[in-house]
Amino acid sequence: MTLPRKVKIVEVGPRDGLQNEKQVVPAAVKIELIERLGAAGLRAIEATAFVSPKWVPQMGDNAEVMAGIKRRSGVSYPALVPNLKGFEQALAAGVEEVAVFGAASEAFSQKNTNCSVAESLERFRPVVDAARRNNIRVRGYVSCVLGCPYQGEVAPEAVAGVAQALADMGCYEISLGDTIGVGTPGRTRRMLDAVMRRVPVERLAGHYHDTYGQALANIYASLEMGVAVFDASVAGLGGCPYAAGASGNVATEDVVYLMNGLGIETGIDLDRLVEAGAYICAELGREPASKVARALMAKKRKQ
Repeated sequence: MTLPRKVKIVEVGPRDGLQNEKQVVPAAVKIELIERLGAAGLRAIEATAFVSPKWVPQMGDNAEVMAGIKRRSGVSYPALVPNLKGFEQALAAGVEEVAVFGAASEAFSQKNTNCSVAESLERFRPVVDAARRNNIRVRGYVSCVLGCPYQGEVAPEAVAGVAQALADMGCYEISLGDTIGVGTPGRTRRMLDAVMRRVPVERLAGHYHDTYGQALANIYASLEMGVAVFDASVAGLGGCPYAAGASGNVATEDVVYLMNGLGIETGIDLDRLVEAGAYICAELGREPASKVARALMAKKRKQ
């Protein structure tokens, strides 16, 4: 199949990448990171989450972050919301796009939200309805699409069912997440094949974690299936909480390098992206997890 000419990369570093950091990252640093990502050409930057600070302390400055962002024309700054209360807080903070998140695994849903997959989907309905009334776009996440830390295998049909439910509810785009990074290209194709029978590929995005080093391979397999939207995290921010010491999100720099090599347009300046990753890693006191960033930074030091 012909690969897409152009892809959209949804940058999840400021939210998904930072949310599990133990050290407090000041709002000013998050705002500066978002500014640098926008300057690098990213057009969708997940800024924060309106969740309970009791459970996710790192996102306790959500309103401050949203207030401090210098919004660029043509750039969206979505925020994650778990329920109607979170949506109302996001609305008050001037958010113009929100994301809701469900799971394809019954075991994961019970363990994390204390309810079944079907019950969790019903909780999103009032959020999506309220968003529609306020002209707010809603993106849907499906986690555990290629495996679950509690139940193991997840059937492609289960993923397809959740994706269709979110699409029917009114989510304009459905991001399919390999939460624990166990997927391989063959399994990715089988999962996408099942989902694409129910949801048009134009409404799908891939969110692949790199725990087992398979994220770029899974992205390439998805490109071959026609997927043209991918989530990624600058400098590979965000570990995998279900696999001790493992990397989590695929690095945006690595994804952009892959797309550049394939002649696929992203609109992203790789050098400026690497600089944005170097900035946040300096603040966190560590090296980027991105192989591309490390190679380019080493090359620059030698010049």
